[in-house]
Amino acid sequence: MKIAILSRNEKLYSTRRLKEAGEARGHDVDIIDTLHCYMDVTRSRPAVRYRGEQLPYYDAVIPRIGASITFYGTAVVRQFEMMGTFCVNESVAISRSRDKLRSLQLLSRKDVGLPRTGFASKPDDIPDLIKNVGGAPLVIKLLEGTQGIGVVLAETTKSAEAIIEAFMGLKANILVQEFIKEAGGADVRCFVVGNKVVAAMKRQGAEGEFRSNLHRGGTATLVQLSKEERATAINAAKAMGLNVCGVDILQSNTGPVVMEVNSSPGLEGIEVATKKDVAGLIYDFIETNAKPHKTRTKGKG
Repeated sequence: MKIAILSRNEKLYSTRRLKEAGEARGHDVDIIDTLHCYMDVTRSRPAVRYRGEQLPYYDAVIPRIGASITFYGTAVVRQFEMMGTFCVNESVAISRSRDKLRSLQLLSRKDVGLPRTGFASKPDDIPDLIKNVGGAPLVIKLLEGTQGIGVVLAETTKSAEAIIEAFMGLKANILVQEFIKEAGGADVRCFVVGNKVVAAMKRQGAEGEFRSNLHRGGTATLVQLSKEERATAINAAKAMGLNVCGVDILQSNTGPVVMEVNSSPGLEGIEVATKKDVAGLIYDFIETNAKPHKTRTKGKG
């Protein structure tokens, strides 16, 4: 099959692994820098152009869209969809998962376990907002934050009020969430491919750090999921409409709660921790679900 990986950096572990795994299976794999794509929107033959050439009609596209380019990246994915190309994650699902508030609302509607969450815009809502999520300590998150950036733990009501007022003064959109103390600074990353959890790891935050992100010094180890955790991850992926994603779960006293659903989960941490060929499992999904494109044009590759 002829497959494109949309990625801004061909040297990233995830991008390299996806290319290597695809080529090892005999696929023709191109790495395409998303921001260098531009779209030819026409009535009969929509196309994507790249560095002065029209791209071929790929059989499948693997989007690796960073949070900072969500708007343009999903537009490119949408153009491939208009061309009849199978996209591992569809543009609307990527957009859905990137909007933290919208994704939590969708998960709530599907009865997926969540930490109690508040969202408000007026300063006079702050005291009730804090009370409604169980009071301090609590977590305050920027809607646009990634990799643990823009996530603050407020240990007292006064500090929570001050932080929220400061963010609101900067016109920043924030979420306020209950702090799951019993999680102990750890979470579980469930890697979902095609409505199955194919790998899982426990991420433990560095000493004194409540955020478990590997980018912030956390460590990853293999973990055995409970039946409830597995079902929660699968239901969260379905609610987002994502075929490939990372679902981050905290173990609370009331059961597993979803913190985030990541549409472009990294492969390095999960492959190292679990020793599984996750990239290969993604190609299993592509080979099962994608069909050769009916039309090809001369271009890259």
